[in-house]
Amino acid sequence: MLNKKQIKNEQKLYKIRHSLAHLLAASVLKIMPDGKLGIGPVIDNGFYYDFLLPRQLTPEDLPELEKEIRKMIGQGLSFSGKKITPAEAKKTFKNQQFKLDLIKEFVKEKKPLTIYKTGNAFIDLCAGGHVKNTKEINPDAFKLTRLAGAYWRGDEKNPQLQRIYGAAFADKKDLEQYLWQQEEAKKRDHRVLGEKLKLFAFSKEVGPGLPLWLPNGTILRDEIEKYAKEIEKEWGYERVTTPHIAKEDLYKMSGHIPYYSDSMYPPMKLDDGNYYLKAMNCPHTHMIYKTEPRSHKDLPIRYAEYGTVYRYELSGTLAGLLRTRGFTQNDAHIYCREDQIEEEFLKVMRLHEFWYKKVFDIKDFYMRLALPAKDKTKYAGLPAEWKKSVEIIRKAMKKSGLPFTEAEGEASFYGPKVDFQIKSVIGREETASTNQLDFLAAKRFNLSYRDKDGKEKPVYVIHRAPLGSHERFIAFLIEHFAGHFPLWLAPTQIIILPIAERHVGFAEKIGGELRAENFRVKISKENETLNKRIRDAEMNKIPYILVAGDKEINNNSVNIRHAVKGNLGEMKINEFLKKIKLETENKLTTP
Repeated sequence: MLNKKQIKNEQKLYKIRHSLAHLLAASVLKIMPDGKLGIGPVIDNGFYYDFLLPRQLTPEDLPELEKEIRKMIGQGLSFSGKKITPAEAKKTFKNQQFKLDLIKEFVKEKKPLTIYKTGNAFIDLCAGGHVKNTKEINPDAFKLTRLAGAYWRGDEKNPQLQRIYGAAFADKKDLEQYLWQQEEAKKRDHRVLGEKLKLFAFSKEVGPGLPLWLPNGTILRDEIEKYAKEIEKEWGYERVTTPHIAKEDLYKMSGHIPYYSDSMYPPMKLDDGNYYLKAMNCPHTHMIYKTEPRSHKDLPIRYAEYGTVYRYELSGTLAGLLRTRGFTQNDAHIYCREDQIEEEFLKVMRLHEFWYKKVFDIKDFYMRLALPAKDKTKYAGLPAEWKKSVEIIRKAMKKSGLPFTEAEGEASFYGPKVDFQIKSVIGREETASTNQLDFLAAKRFNLSYRDKDGKEKPVYVIHRAPLGSHERFIAFLIEHFAGHFPLWLAPTQIIILPIAERHVGFAEKIGGELRAENFRVKISKENETLNKRIRDAEMNKIPYILVAGDKEINNNSVNIRHAVKGNLGEMKINEFLKKIKLETENKLTTP
C-alpha cells in the first residue's frame, strides 16, 4: 500500500494535472475566444479537455498551445475557488452551452456549484483540486500528446467535440520515460508482432475473439504449459482434466446462472436438457472433489488444470489476445480446512512471485484485494464468512511482504479476491491473474471433509491462476520482451547461416548436434547475401545466429551473434552447447 509520502506526491501530481487542464482551456480560448468548453478531467498519466471550436485543430496547433501554457506558468498565476448559486453560475457561463448543461444536472442532483479562477481571466466550473500557484508546475514536465474526437457526454446524438490529451508529471525525467514508453508501445503492439512473428491469427470464418495459434505461437504455449506443470508438481499439485461443456444444472448449482449468465454463451438444447459451453473450470473441478469422501488428513488437495473456457464478450470489446472469447487458463483449485487457508494463500502468492520475478523478470507488480461493495445484494449472504475471509487474506498478504492495495466493490459474488497487477517495461499494466477465497462453494456443492472426530465440516476453496490465460499472458510477454523471447521460450532458438554452399554440410552437422539436445534449430540455405540473412534472422528475433565458414570448420567452432546483444565472437561448439543448456535450464531472460 502507498505510504504517506507517496500519497502526498500522488495528491500533488493530481493537482498539477488538473491545473494544466485549466491552463489548456485558457490557452485555447485565447486563440479562439468563441470556443465552447466541455470537461477537462485528470486521467492516468495526464489530463484532457474537450472543446467545440470554430475550426478543426491539427497536430501543428499543439506546440503553440504548449507555448501559451508555459507562458502562463511563468506568470505565477494563482488558483482560487468559491461556491456560487445556480443563478450566478448561469450568468457566469451564459455563453457556454455545455457548462449550462452541467449546471442544470448539478442543480437537479442537489450538488454544490463551485468555480475556480486562474489568475484574473479564466474561470471554469470545477469542484477543485488545484495548485495554489502555477509556479508549482514544472514547465518542462508536460506535453500535449494528441487530438481525438468525443461526443458530448459520450452520446452520439450530441455534438462531437475536439479532445486534446496531455501528459504531465512532477519532473521532466518521468515525462521522458512516459513518452518513451508510448513510442515503444507502438513498436511492441502484440497484434503487430504476433502477425510479423507468425504467432497467431484470427479468421472471420472462425469468429472474432477466437485466436488460431500458429506453429510458432503454439511452441510458446506448450513451453509455458510444460514448465508450469513441472513447477506445480513440485509445489504439490495434481493434474485433472474436465470437459468443455456441462449441463445447466451444474451452473445453477454454482450460482453462475443467474449471476454470470450474461457472459456465457446461449445454451445448447439437447435431448436430455440444456448444455452450456464451459465459462469457468471451478464447478467441474468441484465435482472431482466430490467423487470420494475426504478426511481432514487428505487436505489440502490441490487440483490443477489447463482448462479452455468460453465467454461471450461484446465484439466491440475484443482486443487481440488481451480480450478473447475463448482462452486457456492456468487454473487450479485448492481444497483446505479453515486453519490451512492463510498458509495456502501465502503459498499461492509465493508462486506468483516465483513466476513474475524469477522466471519472467517482471519487477513491477502488486496485488489488489477486491472487497465487497456496500450494496450486499450482489453478493452471497453469510456476513460473518465475508468478514473472516477478508481478515485471513489480508493477514496473508501482509505476511507476504509484497505490495498491495484494496478496492471496494470488486469482489466476486462468492468471496473476496486478489488480483495480481503486472507492468511491462513500457508501463502497460495488466491483470495477470485473479485468486479467490470461496466459502460459498462448500454450501452450494456440499463440499465437506470429516474432521478428527468424524464430523462433517465445510471445505474452503482457493481459486488461483498465476499465469492467468495463455492468451492474455502471452500478449503481455510479446510486448514486455518486444518479441525477443528468452531462449527457452523462443519458437526458433538458433539459426545457422552457412556462408557458402560448401559450408552447408558443416552447418547441418552442427544443427544435428543441437537438435539432439532438443534445441529448435533452422539452417538458412537461401540464395541471399550473408548480411541479408543476418538481418532477416534479427527481424524474426531468433536469439542466436551462428555463422559457419572455412575458419569455423577448421576450428570446429561457430561465430555467434545474439539478436539483442550483437556479436559475441567465435566459440567452440561444445562450449556454445554448454552455454545455451545453462541458459535454458535456468530459464534465463538474458544470455
